[in-house]
Amino acid sequence: MIQKTRAEITKCILHKVANKFNSGHNVFSENTIRFDQESYDLMKSFLLKPFGSITQSYRFSHHADVRLNELNNYSTAIFKDESVFVEFSKNIVNHLYEQSNSAQIKTGDVIVAFIEGIEFNNVLTEAIGIFKIENKVDFFQTYLDDANSYDVIVQKGISTKKIDKGCLILNTSDAQGTIVFSVDNNNYDAQYWIKNFLGVKLADDFNSHTQNYLELCKEFSEEVIKPEFGKHEQGAFLANTVDYFKEHESVDYEQFKDELFQDDKHKELFEEYKKHFETLNDVLIRNNFNISDVVLKKEKNKLKTEIKLDTHFIIKLDVDAPDAASEYLERGYDEEKKMKYYKVYFNEER
Repeated sequence: MIQKTRAEITKCILHKVANKFNSGHNVFSENTIRFDQESYDLMKSFLLKPFGSITQSYRFSHHADVRLNELNNYSTAIFKDESVFVEFSKNIVNHLYEQSNSAQIKTGDVIVAFIEGIEFNNVLTEAIGIFKIENKVDFFQTYLDDANSYDVIVQKGISTKKIDKGCLILNTSDAQGTIVFSVDNNNYDAQYWIKNFLGVKLADDFNSHTQNYLELCKEFSEEVIKPEFGKHEQGAFLANTVDYFKEHESVDYEQFKDELFQDDKHKELFEEYKKHFETLNDVLIRNNFNISDVVLKKEKNKLKTEIKLDTHFIIKLDVDAPDAASEYLERGYDEEKKMKYYKVYFNEER
């Protein structure tokens, strides 16, 4: 996780990226942006805020040699000589343009920034930020007309609430390579930003191991447990998964299966799905790893444990209460009404 308290944007430039599939053309700025204090403060918060809570990091990769990774080369050149910032910011946009191989890839504004004072693992370093704004919002602009009366027109602009896509490339590395953080709030193509443009892979650390394992369990619950055993069992499995992660400092794959599955058939289903998940997502699920509490806290909020009924009721299971579904929720069938039902036990309403 990075700290941005002392971060300062020292260079910033904006270009327009087109879509190669639609035969568009990029438009480049020749000079960096000159901010007044108000716009600088707003821009700094807008660009860096999404990275304050990110725990997972990436490393540059390439199928042949990481030195052939375009962004790795461009960022290295800028860190060595800041005078090439404008020139190489254009190269970055051209590289992004080359990845737009379908009509769904959106055009937009690309902001490239040089940032000093980023803190990572208690060390201050520089970073190159690349941000793509794909969506504009409508806003009212007031003006004084010829009749000396105020009127309004509708214009489109950049919302300061969140960026669509962005990354921070740090001028620091570890044994796995250069450290990169990324966000994608408009993920219409999983390959476009992370794989094709950035050319990065998740770091081989306990944050990504925890993330991958929880993602495996979530997908297993959705694709195997829910269709075969129902949402009741799905919610119980997810709650038990979270409970296992909360009660242990590390994951042991065999122990996890023994605690969550009583039936050998269910263990086999999980093992088969694990292989499928690894192949589909090109990841390796570790059998033993330390648990990241920060990732667990963040990811457990994404686990869906709602049971939606066609009679307009929703039963929401608490993912932090693994025993509640089995002890206080019963599922049955009413012969008279010819309908399924859930029976919920409780002491008092809250």
